[in-house]
Amino acid sequence: MMKFRLIILLNFFLLTGYAQESVPKNIYEFKVPANNGNIIDFAKYKGKKILIVNTTSRDDHNHQYAELEAAYQKYKNKLVIIGFLTNDFATPPGSKKNLSTENKIYNVTFPLASKVLVRGEDMAPVYKWLTTKKYNKLRDNEVGGDFQKYLVNEKGKLMAIFAPHDLVTSPQIVAAIEKK
Repeated sequence: MMKFRLIILLNFFLLTGYAQESVPKNIYEFKVPANNGNIIDFAKYKGKKILIVNTTSRDDHNHQYAELEAAYQKYKNKLVIIGFLTNDFATPPGSKKNLSTENKIYNVTFPLASKVLVRGEDMAPVYKWLTTKKYNKLRDNEVGGDFQKYLVNEKGKLMAIFAPHDLVTSPQIVAAIEKK
């Protein structure tokens, strides 16, 4: 009888969503390790738009870092940019290869998170939130390459996803940032 009750109780928790999930339901619940050893607390950015970008440690995208930094400076009163270092597109999906910390200087002042996986089974929880409609309430999607951009509005809702080749200076990204 005790075994039967335990099975019923476990099923109840699983079916009603009481089972603990590793992905917060709200963007402001995320706290992630920063590249400089500190913590990036998303709750600090309530009331601002957040542009989340998976960045690369490879040197062939330095122009994107410069453009992101310029946008961060231009819109710093209403936008924060958070870069997530990843080498996912230089390695097979889900591989932890090349995730070692490098002593590289990125010449940016916007928050830069420690290296994470943005694809595969072991993707970082923030990317699970960004790519899964169940959490982001916008749509299911996959990270298509380095410098894919996710724009979260001032209320913490994912409002737009921009392809890796879309520069932060493109008219559609500028319009989304400036939209009230």
